[in-house]
Amino acid sequence: QVQLVESGGGLVQPGGSLRLFCAASGIIFRLSAMGWYRQAPGKQREFVAGITSDGRANYADSVKGRFTISRDNAKSTVYLQLSSLKPEDTAVYYCRSFSSDSWGQGTQVTVSS
Repeated sequence: QVQLVESGGGLVQPGGSLRLFCAASGIIFRLSAMGWYRQAPGKQREFVAGITSDGRANYADSVKGRFTISRDNAKSTVYLQLSSLKPEDTAVYYCRSFSSDSWGQGTQVTVSS
């Protein structure tokens, strides 16, 4: 079955950086577009970034220029580099496989001084 396992979240100060990881199994990863979403307390889940099977990326306006999505097909892993973090980036971050419409369990990112 499809499994998406996120890691790399944590507590970071404003202006800091984190790198999130999503390891995929049960899908033909190299053929799957992948994405990152986030959900803050009391808010709806929102799109953060996506990457096509051939590596083209797109971003939500709120993170453009600060976050970078990438993928390693050999490792079946998608990454999200978070930089210049702000308190409003605090959320649970979820990985998604668009080909199978599957989600990971999420990883918490907290930005606070």
